[in-house]
Amino acid sequence: MTGHTARTRRFAVLAATAAMTVAATTLSGGTAGAAPLPVPQDINGDGYGDLVLPAPRATVNGQDWAGALVVLYGSAKGVSAADRAVITQASPGVPGTAEAGDAFGASSAIADLDQDGYADVVVGSPYETIGSAKSAGSATVLWGSRSGLVSGAALPTVVEPDGQAGRDVAAWPGPGNAQVLIVNNNTTTRLIGPFTRAGGVPSSYLHEETGWMRSATYGDLNGNKGADRVLVTGRMGGLSGGYAFVNSSMKDTSFRRMTGGDGLTSAVGDVNGDGYGDLVLGDPDEPGTVEGLWGHTGGAVHVWFGSAKGVAYDEDPMIIHQNTAGVPGGGERYDMFGASVAVADLDRDGAAEIIVGTPGEAIGGKGGAGGVIVVPGRRAGQLGAGSYAFNQDTAGVPGGIEAGDQFGATVSAGDLNRDGRPELVVGAAWENDQGAVWVLPGGASAPAYTSSASFGPAGLGQPWASGMLLGGDLQQ
Repeated sequence: MTGHTARTRRFAVLAATAAMTVAATTLSGGTAGAAPLPVPQDINGDGYGDLVLPAPRATVNGQDWAGALVVLYGSAKGVSAADRAVITQASPGVPGTAEAGDAFGASSAIADLDQDGYADVVVGSPYETIGSAKSAGSATVLWGSRSGLVSGAALPTVVEPDGQAGRDVAAWPGPGNAQVLIVNNNTTTRLIGPFTRAGGVPSSYLHEETGWMRSATYGDLNGNKGADRVLVTGRMGGLSGGYAFVNSSMKDTSFRRMTGGDGLTSAVGDVNGDGYGDLVLGDPDEPGTVEGLWGHTGGAVHVWFGSAKGVAYDEDPMIIHQNTAGVPGGGERYDMFGASVAVADLDRDGAAEIIVGTPGEAIGGKGGAGGVIVVPGRRAGQLGAGSYAFNQDTAGVPGGIEAGDQFGATVSAGDLNRDGRPELVVGAAWENDQGAVWVLPGGASAPAYTSSASFGPAGLGQPWASGMLLGGDLQQ
């Protein structure tokens, strides 16, 4: 379907499914990895950030790949496995049914959607079946409360066979009306609040101008405290990644594509300390025949700097890779530098660091062991100077180097103990064939490695399941 007729029919589907309780069936089609770890926020209103860990291929009541979320609640001592909640579609108050292949938790985002002071969690289940549409996908909001996540509601999505709605989700709390982005294989649904506890939303918009969608994020790129949206497509022919669109809209025929670079993952934060959010795009794939704006051996990160007018769509980004001066290592094929990206001011100097996962990096000759590189923010000039790396061979970081762990497949950062120092969170998608997550407390200017903790499935009460992807996986 194309044009006005297609949009009208799809909006009719959105309206019809707004209050639907979804059903599930087995996975069909390809196997998309889980989207990145969401930035921690306060779900239970105690003043501490809470950590949401995806496990989209977890077994639930004997159903393989039904999927789960594990919430670790923050405290003055950070997070621990003792204060956790495991949320599945078999949990009381959660819409749907836990059935094989749903991949509940393949994507997640956190924001206070109903403006009650408790952060809510939006969860994608891209392989859920709606009616007769297999792998149509779904999105659910889980409402925060003093008791944590205790109930949920289905959100309206586009329904089409193999649409895989919920491949990624993003959420924005306001001020003003909250918003949610739900990525479908071919489009992105934007829901605009205020949201009700029944899942109702007053308006929605279907972004069809991008096509072949894979990921989304929100941020403030022009300092007006509004919701600037970033939509990233899947891999495009001839490129090392996909196109990025910022505030693009078919409604006003403004196709605002970043023309100078590509990628697969995105984050927004103030890297140069000027008060405006900057767009960071991870481009982990290998380049085509020529390196440059469209790829670098071993992967790259592209940065467009925000301003009072937002980002310049037609300007080339600043490029960072492992051959950039000051960045540890060197660009080697399949390092996947930029497979995950996050932005946080770890040293609290006002210019936020870029946290870059390199899950394909070989450590000690063990391919795909993975690592993380932190690129310091700076007020002016090329980024890269003062960068540092860590991995499971770094003193104080739990575990050991093993081939194929993919440490750094996902990264995030947020203050979990209210000391003003963001904790750094790292996922290793294939640690012990199941996945695991590390939490590195914030130090004076860098992570405090010796106080790090790791969380595996067994310690979180999860039954053993090969490839459960605890902590998420590479964005596909």
